[in-house]
Amino acid sequence: MEELKADIQEALGPAYRVERELGGGGMSRVFVAEETALARKVVVKVLPPDMAAGVNAERFRREIQLAASLQHPHIVPLIAAGQKGDLVWYTMPLVEGESLREKIERDGRLPLPAVMKILRDVVDALAYAHSRCIVHRDIKPDNVLISHDHGQVTDFGVAKAVSQAATGATLTSAGLAIGTPAYMAPEQAAGDPNVDHRSDIYAAGLLAYEMLIGRPAFDGPSPHAVLAAQLTEPPAPIERSRPDVPRHLAAIIMRCLEKDVGRRWQSAAELRAALDGVATPVTPVSTPARPRSRAGLLAAIALLALAGTGAWLVAAKRGADRRALATAVAVFPFEVRGSPEVA
Repeated sequence: MEELKADIQEALGPAYRVERELGGGGMSRVFVAEETALARKVVVKVLPPDMAAGVNAERFRREIQLAASLQHPHIVPLIAAGQKGDLVWYTMPLVEGESLREKIERDGRLPLPAVMKILRDVVDALAYAHSRCIVHRDIKPDNVLISHDHGQVTDFGVAKAVSQAATGATLTSAGLAIGTPAYMAPEQAAGDPNVDHRSDIYAAGLLAYEMLIGRPAFDGPSPHAVLAAQLTEPPAPIERSRPDVPRHLAAIIMRCLEKDVGRRWQSAAELRAALDGVATPVTPVSTPARPRSRAGLLAAIALLALAGTGAWLVAAKRGADRRALATAVAVFPFEVRGSPEVA
């Protein structure tokens, strides 16, 4: 690690001071550095030398430039990219917080309001990027950062950049240009060269499923087993493990996970609109309200009795109250129509 750190420092030059490694980031090694001119922390992601050897640096640079054009509150921006010798690297701001992967591993399944907030942020980022013809191709909990209760998508366009810049089969055979098995759409798993933005919608569904259930929709003893499941098996119904999830929300997520791309949501904007029409379950009307309401009714009855309407009226009214309460039904959870803000 120290040798790679020294190589990165040499490649970056005096503009950055490399401090420490954060750990592997799937297709990259991740380091924290300080941008000396602005005294700010950044993340430096470096393709391992054996992978970088299969990348055309100029094509990688062009793809990264396209991804760097994304400016959105729920997308972690790319700052710079470069190549020196067998090192290919790019930099991003260091986001304070944790990854969604860390959050799920610590907390397990997440509360509905948190799921809705994070999912809405991710889908909003996808809608923006897709409108600019940029597909992520590797949406997963590791690539979603949680900062101040907001979700931010990182590594946008990097998977495509690596794939498009590959000069041979090295990257594809390593499984790095096509995505991560547990979060790949069936068409990605099948090696379809015409993968489009709807693969991100499938991955967003997998992300939502894992946030709700606390585990991936598809698992297996090997990457090949997971890929086979992505191609052939439907995910277990959400309500089986999470009965508190509104049926409408569960249906939205399961539509994301259709094997046939034509049966999924056809755009992230369409999916976002569907999510905007869902409200998480709210607390039913508090029970003290009913006694207060009935107390008012009884007070009115008492006044009527005092006014001379007779004791029989009071008795009849009480009997009516009992019958009404006996036939009342409390239905919950329930859906609230409209487009509420979800905290």
